[in-house]
Amino acid sequence: MPDRPSPLMAATGVVLDTHGRVLVLATPGRTDPELPGGAVRHTETPEEGLARALRDGLRLDRPAGRLLAVDSRPPDPVGAPDRSVIVHLHLVGPLPPPEAEAVSLTAATTTEARWLPPEAACALLPARTASRLRAALAALHTGSFAHLVDGVPQAGSPAGLDPARRVALEHSGTLDPASHRASRPKAVTAASVLFTGPDGRILLVQPAYGRSDRWNLPGGGIDSDLGEIPRAAARREVHEELGLDLAPGRLLAVNWAHKPGRPARIRFLYDGGVLDAPTLARIRLDRTELLQWRTVTSAELPGLVKPALRRQITACLAARAAGTGPLELHAGRP
Repeated sequence: MPDRPSPLMAATGVVLDTHGRVLVLATPGRTDPELPGGAVRHTETPEEGLARALRDGLRLDRPAGRLLAVDSRPPDPVGAPDRSVIVHLHLVGPLPPPEAEAVSLTAATTTEARWLPPEAACALLPARTASRLRAALAALHTGSFAHLVDGVPQAGSPAGLDPARRVALEHSGTLDPASHRASRPKAVTAASVLFTGPDGRILLVQPAYGRSDRWNLPGGGIDSDLGEIPRAAARREVHEELGLDLAPGRLLAVNWAHKPGRPARIRFLYDGGVLDAPTLARIRLDRTELLQWRTVTSAELPGLVKPALRRQITACLAARAAGTGPLELHAGRP
């Protein structure tokens, strides 16, 4: 209606490089630094508006990535505009070094572009924008989403809510069940299988994604949203990756791993037993997931797998040999 104007819509890019640094812009004539982006025009979607702003301002031809946060800013009673503003924050990148350098050179004609570590970027930006950025990065690292009002994460926001405030809200009994579930910490679950050959060598697989120089045990994520249990996931992953339909043996260990600001990772490790030569010869890799497989000795593990996984494999081999377990591991340590 004419007397009730609609909110302004804006789209902001959380533009990252491969070092995890954030792109911050300082434009002449503007008091404060800012993140890339701008107002959404006419019939544009936020994604289209952000992509246009990146092309026009930085000559960066990148689509708006995953939606990280939405911030609803009420009208400022003493300022302008006298309208609420809804800001969408999208991930852009990470940009590889040549592309990140090109952005800096392109922007230099009209503005200063700085690649800053996240906390340095937050220290430089205005408080409201810094709060948005922190919440958006929290959503990025946890694979979640942040709900903000005037830069402040709301009760029940899946990401960005300070843990101490979340605990206080839970203890106060003010969170409804849906908000309680949304704000609780999440964990990523996986199932792996430890196979050895007749000579005791360990079966490893080389992934076709991520860091291909790091080898893994056969296995993968548990489709818990489909009701899959860890043992069934282990069997499915081995069948998909290696073409072998083998029922996993006993559970050797459960490993818990955690990095600050990331979801906990829980891995169930099963005994796959000893694969004889004919069974190994039947392996057929899913080339979309794996590049190759090999068997290795325990002495070869340090050069192939991450230290935490090496500790998990070593602990599982010991539990298998002694007939003990399942073990409770934290980053591979009992």
